[in-house]
Amino acid sequence: MMIVCKQIQAPVMQLPISNGGMDLSVLRCRPQKEKVVVVMGATGTGKSRLSIDIATRFTAEIINSDKIQLYEGLDIVTNKISEDECVGVPHHLLGIVDPESDFTSANFASTALLAMKSIVGRGKLPIIAGGSNSFIEALVDDENYEFRSRYDVCFLWVDVAMLVLHRFVSDRVDRMVAAGMVEEVRNMYNPDADYSKGIRRAIGKKGRDADEAWAELVAGPAAVIVNEFLYSFDHSRAFAATAEGGGRVIREAEMGAAMAAATH
Repeated sequence: MMIVCKQIQAPVMQLPISNGGMDLSVLRCRPQKEKVVVVMGATGTGKSRLSIDIATRFTAEIINSDKIQLYEGLDIVTNKISEDECVGVPHHLLGIVDPESDFTSANFASTALLAMKSIVGRGKLPIIAGGSNSFIEALVDDENYEFRSRYDVCFLWVDVAMLVLHRFVSDRVDRMVAAGMVEEVRNMYNPDADYSKGIRRAIGKKGRDADEAWAELVAGPAAVIVNEFLYSFDHSRAFAATAEGGGRVIREAEMGAAMAAATH
């Protein structure tokens, strides 16, 4: 398991120039930023456990950034952390949204900022933990720099070898089934419900989205490249034509996005 810590940089501040050089009084008056830790990683890598371990070593509270765990219900399917597992560490944004409602990235950013302000106001460290990268991006990269102007952030990315991750996820699914996952889904299932919004996206929509992402970002471009390869005498030129013409080269980011959708 590898953990990578990365700090983001706020926009460069221009210092005024006086007759004697730079006016450093601006720095003395500048308020110190608060600290926040963000724990990220793929499903099953242990983000929740790590965030709690950190929170027990510091005076901290945890903000959930998993877009499905935000909703009420389906506690087993969404693998919500239990009260016992919290070991007394306060958690925010966990099971707070109506299952029929949508909760956007913008909603998360504004709500998380309020939670962070409250946590910092009590003299504690905010720890944001979850696998929904779009939520984190909306929070950190807001156009108004509200987050960056107030906080210094340390990203902890939990990276687990694929073979180990498969074992972790397999064990987790076994525990979820034993805990009653099938019955929980059966009770939630409604053939007439809208599975494109709210918590029901965790049941029936994601698999179809994964297939569409794979077809668009991986299988489709790969078929174009192979077709050009088979029916062109100049293979290198065929690949270039695919990249510059009607086809597309499979980019690493696109492959990663499709794989994430297919395996989430």
